[in-house]
Amino acid sequence: MMLRALAVVALLMLAACGGGQNTMADDAAIAQARYVSDEPSSITLFTVVNTRTGAGAHSALLVNGSETVLFDPAGSFKLRFMPERGDVLYGASPIWMNAYKDYHARETHFVRTQTLMVSPAIAEQILVAVKANGAVAKAHCANTISRILGRIPGFGQIRTTYWPLQLEEAFGQNPNVTNAVFTDATVDKSHGVTFIDEDDTEALAAAGLAP
Repeated sequence: MMLRALAVVALLMLAACGGGQNTMADDAAIAQARYVSDEPSSITLFTVVNTRTGAGAHSALLVNGSETVLFDPAGSFKLRFMPERGDVLYGASPIWMNAYKDYHARETHFVRTQTLMVSPAIAEQILVAVKANGAVAKAHCANTISRILGRIPGFGQIRTTYWPLQLEEAFGQNPNVTNAVFTDATVDKSHGVTFIDEDDTEALAAAGLAP
């Protein structure tokens, strides 16, 4: 039976850089959620794009090193199975990342991903950097990721920018990047996550999540 998870989200904030709140999950929750992938070390840049304007709406970075985490600076995605500390979501397993992509891929937005294999040492350096960064202010998602990556050996082409599409273009200059696109019609929805508008008090109460 598919596990039914529950993500409390604000539908009006989908694909937006909300952020600014320094959520601090405890060590026990983070340890329990820890996910270690069998895949080679890599990083994946997520770029959320507005289908109507073509503008970049959000950036996030999946880091697959000694553990796999999602750095979602100023992001609005919340999932009870992914404890969050300083905009780093722990336990970034494939099923929960499918939920993340589904959360952002909708009629008004789609998601592009760029995956790059890196050495374990580079993955660990990026992992340490995102964990140390802390919560990110609203609209600083691309700025923060570009600043962190620009300091990592091999990413000198990435200049600090506030614009997700500029970050995506710079990241894509590496010839070994693998690209993918996820729309509302093509994204994997078999993750078992139910999205709830944070203003829907009846749904929140029914889920046992009323304030």
